[in-house]
Amino acid sequence: MIPTTSLHRLFAMLALMAACALPMHRAHAEGKVKIVDQYGIGSLLLKVAKDQKLIEKAGARAGLDIDVQWNTLSGGAAVNEALLSGAADIATIGIGPLMTIWDRTRGHQDFRAIAAQSAVPVYLVTNDPRIRSIRDIGEKDRIAVVSVAVSQQGRLLQMASARAFGDAEYARLDRFEVNMPHADATTAMLSGNSVVNLHFSNAPYQYQELEDPKIHKVTSSTEILGGPSTGSVVVTSDKWRKDNPKTYAAVRAALDDAAKLVEKDKAQAAAIYIRQDGSKLSPAFVERILSDKEASFATTPQNTLQLGTFLHKVGVIRHEPKSWRDYFFADDSSAQGS
Repeated sequence: MIPTTSLHRLFAMLALMAACALPMHRAHAEGKVKIVDQYGIGSLLLKVAKDQKLIEKAGARAGLDIDVQWNTLSGGAAVNEALLSGAADIATIGIGPLMTIWDRTRGHQDFRAIAAQSAVPVYLVTNDPRIRSIRDIGEKDRIAVVSVAVSQQGRLLQMASARAFGDAEYARLDRFEVNMPHADATTAMLSGNSVVNLHFSNAPYQYQELEDPKIHKVTSSTEILGGPSTGSVVVTSDKWRKDNPKTYAAVRAALDDAAKLVEKDKAQAAAIYIRQDGSKLSPAFVERILSDKEASFATTPQNTLQLGTFLHKVGVIRHEPKSWRDYFFADDSSAQGS
């Protein structure tokens, strides 16, 4: 039998070991991040960060060895699920899905955007010559989107519908939408043999589609929102941000570094996109998209608040955002976003 005093010493030693292990566990947590990206030029900054190992480099400057795990999904709904389940710490989503996850996690997980990724216009295109506006869309038509209703494009179509048919009819065209990855939708549109005859697309797919003279643009995010607007953002939870401050800071710094690279060298950025998305597009074609006068790749958001205001007005989200800072982390108090 172990003497009582020896038992006390044993328990004290175990308690001390447990106490020492706790901060070691926290230290181990810092320096790991699971990132989910999506296909398309809209998430170019994360692709540049991945390709150039900018997160790892930013971590090294701060004395931190960061293990970055990457995955790619298609559609805001799938990405939101990955974030909510913990399968992803950080992810690319559109402004529409951002509004949804921000609204539904306030007060607990508290998901917000780390930074904007791109303000690249998205187009609703069709291969049907009779469709000149969304008023022409009817029962026989089908609109390809990456996630019915809840994707960035789905929310923009609701906004356009509210203006065309009245707020009560904002979801009027939802029933004509079908889930389809952008690449598959592009193939369907170009074939002309698919039930899908409209595609609310994104870059580079919309530019490929418009190369075909049988396809034309019906409307765009620029038209719906009254000007260029951020469409893609990088998101995480407040909990992950607070638990991993050094890793978070490295990710934020990497996005700024990526934005500088894209601004400085469109040719290199185009090559990175092609490499990371496995695209068969020519470098010149992609570089032309990146140089579009309506496109920008700044980390500060542009023209996003009105979509949040609309979604609250029609009851899609419960909380009304009063400023872009409500759904973005306030890392730079001097940033002039909208």
